[in-house]
Amino acid sequence: MNKEGIRTQMKSSPRLKQWLDYLIMNQRDARPRWYVRILAPFYQHRGRDSKIYHSVRMDTPPYRQFSLGKRSVIESYCCINNAVGDVVIGDHTRIGIHCTVIGPVTIGSHVNLAQGITVTALNHNFKDTTLRIDEQGISTKPVVIGDDVWIGANAVILPGVTIGRHAVVAAGAVVTKDVPDNCIVGGVPASILKDLNPQTI
Repeated sequence: MNKEGIRTQMKSSPRLKQWLDYLIMNQRDARPRWYVRILAPFYQHRGRDSKIYHSVRMDTPPYRQFSLGKRSVIESYCCINNAVGDVVIGDHTRIGIHCTVIGPVTIGSHVNLAQGITVTALNHNFKDTTLRIDEQGISTKPVVIGDDVWIGANAVILPGVTIGRHAVVAAGAVVTKDVPDNCIVGGVPASILKDLNPQTI
């Protein structure tokens, strides 16, 4: 049975998924158990000449996809988490020091993430005031970052956001809505600062 067949079977059997999740994930630490992390290079896809520094925290259980394209780099002290959604990173992309990426996230090719950036597709549910927040589960909305994007230091990309091709996100921006192609955004919440489209300049 291939990987997709296993994932489909797990989704159709909540009891099996719960049992496997217990074997794979340390429930207290919310990360794969040590024996799963040892096997990670065998089930992760790492492209030719790609590099993941030793200090990176790879919370990537095998029941979700993690893919890193050719000649892409994940620098020191990053955290990559695909426990609730796939993380797919294209070719010639650099994830800078101390970045956090929580899936489901798709990052294109020739993308540069500076230092301390958070890209998260995950939210904690909180609307029911009769329950604690940690009892209400989570929700996800995929994040998509297009090709040829530069994101400045300490920016935050929130769930459901799509960033278009050749866009620039200023340092410290909090991106709460989609970013069109060929523009610069900045601020909290981020808004368009400049249009880079040659047809409109």
